Amino acid sequence: MAETPNRPVLRVDIISDVVCPWCAVGYNQLAFAARRAGVQLGIHWQPFELNPGMVPEGEDLREHLAAKYGSTAEQSAQVRAQLTKLGEALGFTFRFFEGMRIYNTFQAHQLIEWAEERGKGHEMKQALLAAYFTDGKNVSDPEVLTQAAENLRLDGSEARAALDSGKHADSVRQRAAFWVNQGIRGVPAMVFDGRHLVTGAQGVENYASVLEQLGYTGNTFT
Repeated sequence: MAETPNRPVLRVDIISDVVCPWCAVGYNQLAFAARRAGVQLGIHWQPFELNPGMVPEGEDLREHLAAKYGSTAEQSAQVRAQLTKLGEALGFTFRFFEGMRIYNTFQAHQLIEWAEERGKGHEMKQALLAAYFTDGKNVSDPEVLTQAAENLRLDGSEARAALDSGKHADSVRQRAAFWVNQGIRGVPAMVFDGRHLVTGAQGVENYASVLEQLGYTGNTFT
């Protein structure tokens, strides 16, 4: 993203996972606030695994949340309804369904890094969020990941070879470990301008306030 006169790009590192619904909400809230304020964002997606020890076949999402957080079926339904409504307002479609599963995302993060090398890391992140939350796909499945690459007009065979070889595995592990060592325990976590940490999906107005406090007012930079 190139800079334009009097409108510098604000770097934002977003630590997140592909199966984190609040990451989708938080990013879209920030993007909405930035568009409204006329602020250009330079988004850099950073890997975080919510469930690094997840079994290959994944787990039932509702059962997983009940075991991990103690969420009841009623609470899960309320949160899903809230997320769906928030998504609709932001142009992101959540389609939760009975029997939905949650998966390990280590290879998904590797694919995002692979795509980033080709200038499409951001697009890949968005594609995988939609693949999981909108289309209900298994984002740990190499076939799904390869198709995501091809949908972005990238070479599917190269993507599959990179995943099979684990070419980006060490890099993703190191990057994820870096943020954990910085104290990140939950996502989304956003680092503005390399210095200012904001955690959780804060809402459009709060993100607008963050941009203003940082001096990004759209037409000028103070």
